Amino acid sequence: MNNTPSNHCNCDTQLIDKIAEHYRAILQLIGEDPSREGLVKTPRRAAKALLENTRGYRQDAESIIASAVFEHPGSHMVIVKDIEFYSLCEHHILPFFGKVSVGYIPDGKIVGLSKLARTVDAYARRLQVQERLTGEICDAVDHALPNKGVIVACEASHLCMKMRGVEKQESTTFTMHYKGAFEDVRLRQEFFELLHQQK
Repeated sequence: MNNTPSNHCNCDTQLIDKIAEHYRAILQLIGEDPSREGLVKTPRRAAKALLENTRGYRQDAESIIASAVFEHPGSHMVIVKDIEFYSLCEHHILPFFGKVSVGYIPDGKIVGLSKLARTVDAYARRLQVQERLTGEICDAVDHALPNKGVIVACEASHLCMKMRGVEKQESTTFTMHYKGAFEDVRLRQEFFELLHQQK
């Protein structure tokens, strides 16, 4: 797998062309004319955007973490909060987006902070459901980094809830996944108290 954390799609031209052909067919099926001026380049743009927004399939999150693990004897809890993410709902291929906070208790080693953000992106940039996204991030950190406990909290807005179906504009979804020492409700409480501290 390609672990490059680039924000640009390096996909080959043939793949882009194949996906673009499908977008042209979809435009025709919904009653549009893909040859009109405003849509001529849309199929290729959409193909590139889809590949960019699903680049997580071509990244290995655990390798991202393992690339920046360092010895450190201390720290009771490390938290990276409010990592913004954008993903696509696998049920309707509509965006959902929000923030993820990752906490862990080191066991002799720590990870470079940016790697936690890159791990969030590696899983978010796939067709997803929020529940699985939260668990996958937690599992990846747990597997790749020696720790005494890992916790991940995610809050997101889903366009499949806002622009179709029930059309509830103010709804958000909260999910949480944890392992190890965070089975202790007191540690989970400490985690959320730290998250909600005023800056």
